[in-house]
Amino acid sequence: MSTSDVSIMNSSENLLNISKESFSAPFVKSSADLQQSDTPTWLTKDYLEQCLRKHYKDKKLKILRWDVRPALGKGENYGGVLTRIRAECQTHLGAVVSGHYVVKTSFEADEFARKTMEPYDIFNREMSIYENVLPRLNALLGEIGDHDKIFAETIAVDRERSALIFEDLNVREFVMPNRLAGLNMNLSKMVLRKIAKMHASSTVLNERENGCLETFDRGFFNRHTDNYMPGFEGLLMACSRRVAQWDSYQYYANKLMALKAKYAELGKQVFDPIPGHVNVLAHGDLWTNNIMVKYDKNTGEPLDVTIIDFQYAAWGSPALDLHYFLNTSLEEDMHLNHQDELIQCYYETFSDTLNKLQYRVKIPSLHQFHLQLEEKAFYAFHSTCVILAVQRNEDTEDADFKAIMQNDQRATRFKDTCFSNIYVQHIIKTLLPIYERRGLLDLEQ
Repeated sequence: MSTSDVSIMNSSENLLNISKESFSAPFVKSSADLQQSDTPTWLTKDYLEQCLRKHYKDKKLKILRWDVRPALGKGENYGGVLTRIRAECQTHLGAVVSGHYVVKTSFEADEFARKTMEPYDIFNREMSIYENVLPRLNALLGEIGDHDKIFAETIAVDRERSALIFEDLNVREFVMPNRLAGLNMNLSKMVLRKIAKMHASSTVLNERENGCLETFDRGFFNRHTDNYMPGFEGLLMACSRRVAQWDSYQYYANKLMALKAKYAELGKQVFDPIPGHVNVLAHGDLWTNNIMVKYDKNTGEPLDVTIIDFQYAAWGSPALDLHYFLNTSLEEDMHLNHQDELIQCYYETFSDTLNKLQYRVKIPSLHQFHLQLEEKAFYAFHSTCVILAVQRNEDTEDADFKAIMQNDQRATRFKDTCFSNIYVQHIIKTLLPIYERRGLLDLEQ
């Protein structure tokens, strides 16, 4: 969910503002003053210095001053701890340079979250993605002269501590778009073109290297664990409770209640790869908070996007990313009226990249591709009626991993609050009857 983890669920505001607030002040002199409540105890100046020496191949690099701040606030990332670092370093040549980094670590201090997430193995899998997969996808795209930068630069992968260190994209003026507003047509198409290139190159890599990506099989729904099901089912019931309050919607509320009995299996069927269909390495959690955007300072138009956070990457249908993204991250009109146009945009880049990479299997036509997406359409319903409410939530008082995963009074209050959002209610009111007529609320699909 990423949440970022139930990354259902990352929810954050504009990181550019956070970056300005965090780092506009002078460096803090005492390293003891730098430690935040969620900052790992092992994240010291000496540790970072060793990582930077290795990355920059400079054994004499020395950190002169540094500043450590939490990257996100309460309710903004349920899948790990993000820490932003600014470091002033001296190189072996004596030059003094500044570097900005983001450190991503696991929930080491939260036992409940750690145990819940453990079967998904999200940190080891994400480290494998950054260390072994993304470089090979970039190399494949480079073969056809495509040097479009899709992913952030990785500074260090630390498997012992389940930690990743990245370049801080804020310094290059990349920011998270407003999750409450949703993405417009231009920005949505930029995201879809980049994810299409990732998908296409992953399909070819898997073909060339004998199914090397098919071990990525632990998405939000999978055949290994049901640990996230209490969260999904609790949100489904909260949706049902809200829907029951609307005039003439009790019928739909009843169907949502009944759907709980088959919810896990229906979700797993979405994630099961179908032989004969085109399959890809899906990002697995493609929504607003896992996208960084660089905007034109004068016009406000998007210039570039970078995709981040690969904890839930999974081998399966492109529908995993398309249904999730299109039903959680768009402006209202785009969500309700323009999904076909966006799918066509994705398909054009996807099929073109496959052709350029000389993919040996027959590429489905656009019509055939739509039919394959329809077989996974339960995920469109899930994304709209279960996930959207958390991702558009504005009340962060109770927003944390336990509030999603547990079913006590506090957790129930949080879920009900999510569905009190007027925008979310409007989207669900509009689409729920359509989903029902398509059979997506039936127990047998």
